[in-house]
Amino acid sequence: MNKAEEQYPVQTGSTFAKGIFIGGLLGAAAALLFAPKPGRELRGDLSEKVGIVTDRTKEVATVVGDKASELAKTVSSKTSDIAKTVNQGRNDVMDSVRKASADVANEASRASEEVAAASVEAKEDARKELNSTSL
Repeated sequence: MNKAEEQYPVQTGSTFAKGIFIGGLLGAAAALLFAPKPGRELRGDLSEKVGIVTDRTKEVATVVGDKASELAKTVSSKTSDIAKTVNQGRNDVMDSVRKASADVANEASRASEEVAAASVEAKEDARKELNSTSL
């Protein structure tokens, strides 16, 4: 991030929407306060507007809570899927290692048997050669 981006961060749409909402509320309050109405009527209007703002705030809080809950479920699901994929990959690698290890062990055993057989055969050939030259 360069210096200009750090000094002047980009505003998100939600920040802009909040500004519009708060500005609208302040404008409405100013209009009510400067309107030529009697005190009782003005207090009634203010009370009504406060009730509307309170209701709207509760609605927004509910929507935000629902979205957060959905996001948490999505993150949990994705995390679970990733864990399953990693676990399956680990199992596949372990199976491959076990199979390769068994193949190497079998090949080593077979080579050992062949060397032992060749050694016995060489020993017998040497004995026969020794016996034939002795006579």
